Amino acid sequence: MKALAIHGKEDIRWEDREVPTPGAREVRLRVKYVGICGSDLHYYFQGANGEYTIREPLTPGHELSAVVDLDPSGRLAPGTPVTVHPARYGASVPGLEDRPHLRAGGDYLGSAAADPHRQGGASELLIVEDHMVRVLPEGLPLERAALAEPLAVAIHAVSLAGDLRDKRVLVIGAGPIGLLVVAGAAHAGASVVGASDVREEPLARAQALGAAEVALVGRDTIEDESYDIVFECSGVGVALTQAVRAARRAGTVVQVGMLANAEIGVNLAPMLAKELTIRGAFRFSTEIDDAVAMLAESDALDAVISHVLPASDAVQALELARDSSASAKVLLSL
Repeated sequence: MKALAIHGKEDIRWEDREVPTPGAREVRLRVKYVGICGSDLHYYFQGANGEYTIREPLTPGHELSAVVDLDPSGRLAPGTPVTVHPARYGASVPGLEDRPHLRAGGDYLGSAAADPHRQGGASELLIVEDHMVRVLPEGLPLERAALAEPLAVAIHAVSLAGDLRDKRVLVIGAGPIGLLVVAGAAHAGASVVGASDVREEPLARAQALGAAEVALVGRDTIEDESYDIVFECSGVGVALTQAVRAARRAGTVVQVGMLANAEIGVNLAPMLAKELTIRGAFRFSTEIDDAVAMLAESDALDAVISHVLPASDAVQALELARDSSASAKVLLSL
């Protein structure tokens, strides 16, 4: 079988691997589509994602759809369409019973955080534990189903903001996650969803997904105190400053974008007089089930997928995925 492996900065290879054999309570999947995430871009272009450096060849990918190839238990028939919850959680911790994704330890598909690394889904065949498998509803295309993991991230972020019904919502950063937050906020009943970005092309995509107000950074002005809830999805310090300014008094800011692990310039002074709530959003817990259901409802989220390229063309796909003017979500087909 074939698998992608990142050996270091700008060094990715389509390699031959041995066919893996599933053990007890494991399932072997034949992967069909894998989404390229921001962490995959960091691993390829920098050789590291934040503090996690590639120390051995790493197969990327945690956003995927597949069909069952072999289930030794016989519970899942060959050809059953599935997606995968990519997390294995650490030991139980008092106070985090309903938020297992925040426990220390555990791992995530396609991550160099652990040593040895947790290999990811950009492989023709993949073995996962059976509790990670989610069977897809009839009629949900495998291509769209590859959005389940990032949509779960977006749904989790939206849930952290509380009840969005009749609320004005702003999403800063209209990359793939920002687009899914736009869709998630509209689905949650927000009265108005706005979006801002530094490029026009992502804003056009946001409008297609329900953003009624758009602002191009450097051209348009977002009025202070104009939104009840702001989702910061770019991971840029100046954008968090803008989020605090745009939020109304007693409003909420949810930080979705991964901020740099460094001292950055952010002006949070307005949050005091406004008594803002600022929340971090990290991955998700059970929301992948909600994501699968939402993806099965309609084909609207197909607009998030801009390109599908063969995994053997990974270099081209990665270059494309980091250009937000040219692409939204880029999928690899296997």
